[in-house]
Amino acid sequence: MRYLPLTPSDRSAMLATIGAGSLDDLFVDVPAEARLAGLVPGLPLHASEMAVDRHMSALAAKNVDAGSVPFFLGAGAYRHHVPASVDHLIQRGEFLTSYTPYQPEIAQGTLQVLFEFQTQVARLFGTDIANASMYDGSTACWEAVAMAGRVTKRSRAVLCRGLHPHYVATIRTMAQFTGDTVDCRNPRLEPLPDIAGVIDAIDGETSCVVVQYPDILGRVTDLAPIAGAAHAMGALLIVVVTEPVALGMLEAPGNLGADIVVGEGQSLGVGLQFGGPYLGLFGCNEKFVRQMPGRLCGETVDADGKRGFVLTLSTREQHIRREKATSNICTNSGLCALAFSIHMTLLGGEGLARLARLNHARAQAAAARLAQVPGVRVLNETFFNEFTLVLPRDAGAVVEKLAERYVLGGVPLARLYPGVSELGTGLLVTATETTSLEDIEALAIALQEVLA
Repeated sequence: MRYLPLTPSDRSAMLATIGAGSLDDLFVDVPAEARLAGLVPGLPLHASEMAVDRHMSALAAKNVDAGSVPFFLGAGAYRHHVPASVDHLIQRGEFLTSYTPYQPEIAQGTLQVLFEFQTQVARLFGTDIANASMYDGSTACWEAVAMAGRVTKRSRAVLCRGLHPHYVATIRTMAQFTGDTVDCRNPRLEPLPDIAGVIDAIDGETSCVVVQYPDILGRVTDLAPIAGAAHAMGALLIVVVTEPVALGMLEAPGNLGADIVVGEGQSLGVGLQFGGPYLGLFGCNEKFVRQMPGRLCGETVDADGKRGFVLTLSTREQHIRREKATSNICTNSGLCALAFSIHMTLLGGEGLARLARLNHARAQAAAARLAQVPGVRVLNETFFNEFTLVLPRDAGAVVEKLAERYVLGGVPLARLYPGVSELGTGLLVTATETTSLEDIEALAIALQEVLA
C-alpha cells in the first residue's frame, strides 16, 4: 500500500504559499530535455528478479575494468593501489555503520578518527586547521568561495584558467543563488600557467583567487606571486588540490600563502567507484575557523583528567541558530574519510613521499616515451603525474581508436571543454604507481598506429 501523506489540497496550499503554480514549476532549473513526460521508454513495467539480474550483468560485462588494460585516465579521479587492509578495516561494523555523532559523548571512537583525519589533512595542506571532511572536491571548492565572501564581505571570485571545469561549473551553479560573480576563462594549450593573467584580474572587489595545484593540464603553478597579489588587494587565496599524492613532493599550499586549501581525497584509500562517493578536504588558517563550513572535532580531557574528544564546532543548517549556519552541507563523508586516514597512516610521511616520487617517475617515463611518437608533443614544462599531449588531430577520435585496441589512453580536453575548438587536440595523460613500463609501451605503440 502506498503511503501518501499529502492530500491534493495540502499540495495546493503549499504551492500557493511559495508562489508556484504547479509541481512542474519546482523543476524549471532542470533542462527540458532531461525531464521525462511519462514512463521511461523501452523499459518493461515488470520483470523477474533473475531476468533483471541477468540483464544488468550483461550490461556490466560491457565495461572495461580500470585494472585490466593499460589505463591513463585522471583529470581529478586517480587510480592508485589501495592496500587490502584499508577495505578490511572500514568493513568492521563499528566503522561501517557509524554516523554523525549527534551525541558526541558516546561517540568517542568516531570523534577520535575524525580528529586524527583533521590532523593529517592540516599537515598535508600546511594549514592551521582542517574540518572533518566534506562531500567532494568540487563542493568543497564552492564552500571555500562562499567562505571567502563572508570573510572579505565581497562577492567576486577570480578562478584560474587551469581550474577543473567541473569545479568551475559547481561554483557557477551555486553563485547564481548567492549573487557572487565569477571571473573564469578557458585554459590555453601553453606550457606554463597564466600567472600574470590571474594577477591582472584581481581588483578591489575580489573576494578570492582560486588556483588549482597542479592544474587541469597538469602544470604546477608558482603560488607565491599570486598569494602576494591577492593579499595586497585584500583577497584570499584558495588552492585546490585534486591529487593529494602530489603533496608528497610539492610544497604544501599553506606554506606558500594559501588562506584556504581544499581538494579531493579520493586518491588515498578510496577507489574510482564510477565517480563516487568521494571525499572533500578542507583546511584553512585558524583565524577563519568561525567561517569554516562543516564540523570540527577537538581534543579535551574529561572530569577525571582522561583524554577525550568533543564536537568543537558544527556550524550547520540543521543545528541551532540555523539562520547563521555557514553551510547547508549536512554531513561529512565519514567512511571515505576513515579510508583516507587509514591509507595515510599506513603510508606515513616517508611512505607518502616515496609514493609521490614513484608517481612522478612513471609520469616522466611516459612523457619521454610518448614524445617519441611522430606528431606528438608534450605540452608541459612542469607536471607531477599528469601531463597534456598535443596531437596532430582530434584527441577524442584518437582516444576512441585507442579504446578499440584496449588501451584507455587519457582524457580528451574536448570532453572537459565541449565546443572549445582550440583544445580539441589536447589529451590529458595520467601515470601513477599502478602504471607499468609495459603499459607505457603499449600506449606508445597503439598511439603510433592510430596516428599513422
